Amino acid sequence: MNILELKDNIIGGSYDDSFLKLYGEVDLAKARYLKACDEYCKLYNNTDNMFMFSAPGRTEVGGNHTDHEHGRVLTGSVNLDVIAIVCPNNDNVVRIKSEGYNMDEVDLSSLAKIENEEGKAIALIRGVLNFFKENGYTIGGFNAYTTSNVLKGSGLSSSAAFETLIGTILSGLYNNMSVSAIDIAIIGQYAENIYFGKPCGLMDQMACSVGGLVHIDFANPKKPLVKQVEFDLNAHDYSLCITDTKGSHADLTGDYAAIPAEMKKAAACFGKEVLRDVSKAELLANLNKIREEVNDRAALRAIHFVEENERVQREVNALQTDDFTGFLDMVKSSGDSSFKYLQNVYTSHDAAHQNVSIALAASDCILGKNGVSRVHGGGFAGTIQAFVKNTAVPEYKAAMDGIFGEGSCNVLKIRKYGGIKVL
Repeated sequence: MNILELKDNIIGGSYDDSFLKLYGEVDLAKARYLKACDEYCKLYNNTDNMFMFSAPGRTEVGGNHTDHEHGRVLTGSVNLDVIAIVCPNNDNVVRIKSEGYNMDEVDLSSLAKIENEEGKAIALIRGVLNFFKENGYTIGGFNAYTTSNVLKGSGLSSSAAFETLIGTILSGLYNNMSVSAIDIAIIGQYAENIYFGKPCGLMDQMACSVGGLVHIDFANPKKPLVKQVEFDLNAHDYSLCITDTKGSHADLTGDYAAIPAEMKKAAACFGKEVLRDVSKAELLANLNKIREEVNDRAALRAIHFVEENERVQREVNALQTDDFTGFLDMVKSSGDSSFKYLQNVYTSHDAAHQNVSIALAASDCILGKNGVSRVHGGGFAGTIQAFVKNTAVPEYKAAMDGIFGEGSCNVLKIRKYGGIKVL
């Protein structure tokens, strides 16, 4: 299909059902894809064999700071995504122009890591390509234009969405969509760890690639257990709201790093490397050992882990038995535990500024029985997550935007699909 036929089909409604499934609406999606087609045409001459791909951002629902201790997480994809208009080429080169960024080009004959590419998108592209090649998958050149509405710095994992998109494009163009979603997630993690230089876990990539709500157990991190959880947020007349509190992430590296470091020191008190290998009974019977050998905060963070790890399983059980009220109660409990025990809602170095605390307190006052909120992602600054009754969403969004600025509160849905070939 050439680019003109593709645009005619978008305008004519050929993909309306797909857009509705992915985004919950049609008109904005059509306009977005048509604009992406126009931008593609400004860049490339080859327009005869066109494809469209999409990969979503993700939200962490349960398991705050559990994955690095080989714990459980509950995470899900959302209806914000990065999309690509793509055409294969015969140049043995991958060219990707992302909106707002310079063109990235990777020659397929040279896929070894390049040190000065660390931290850049081209490193992710090269890393995904190299994993495909080294593990027996087919690769080939393509030209692509991408655009993303996944909020950067929000904990929605824009980088994992991009990695998933590249893997899905290669699966679709050259491997007959035969590369599994789990393998694409593993490939994305490899690219981010080895080529991009960020030692991330697998949670973000798995949520973006698999789609829907996903329960992941990292007891064996090399072979995590991954299971989709059937859940329709719309059926319960609730929406997912993510609010950017506009807190500064500057000088927070030490705060983030201290969480896994203290948890691992707590585990070491029992001769273990991670807290997953320490039972709750053993932990509670020896709290003073952690207090004496590490510190009190490490003991509190260890308590958070053992409780949160069990809580994730209870959240999954509640959703599987359609106990939505019970699920919401545990989301709220998770947030309370993060505030009181994990202590990642504000930095102790700057107690005068507590954007996330303000957002959570305001949410409690505004929502009452109409929803629950919790810190989202790593914490200390950034975003909160709230599950809000649809009837209460307008008031909640207006209040959050009033406190943190217009557009701070984003109303989302859980998306059922991960990385996907739209056409």
